[in-house]
Amino acid sequence: MHRHWHPILCVLLLASCATPPDSETKPMGENVLSKDAIHAAKHGPVDFVAHVKPVLEAKCVMCHNRQALPGHMSLASRSEAQRTKTLGTYIVPGHPETSLLVTNVKTVHQNVSVMPAVGERLTQDEYAIINKWVKEGAVWPAGKAGTLKIIR
Repeated sequence: MHRHWHPILCVLLLASCATPPDSETKPMGENVLSKDAIHAAKHGPVDFVAHVKPVLEAKCVMCHNRQALPGHMSLASRSEAQRTKTLGTYIVPGHPETSLLVTNVKTVHQNVSVMPAVGERLTQDEYAIINKWVKEGAVWPAGKAGTLKIIR
């Protein structure tokens, strides 16, 4: 009998284990944004292009796009990111506590994060910026400014 594991279940299973030093998921990443950009986002409104897009491009969209995970959460564009799937809504403007984008990158225990499953985790600053951006309404521009480059 051939079994297929659902990607979300695999991620949850991985998250329940302590991350060994040689694992693919690194303990805590480096900030993608400069100190000035982090300060600006913390003390003013979060701007998608200046604060959110660089983090999503560097740490999320390489897996969360239609080519890498067909039928699953894609962050390549606003229209794809605002969809609802069986496990919930990716982005609920004004409600980070019910947005999968926010809840799936939140540290769960023992400094282990659910997402990303592979690669550098979001820093506390990056998580705070994404959380604040969603809380402020998750304004995501249309067109080129709102389309993420898939960096592999």
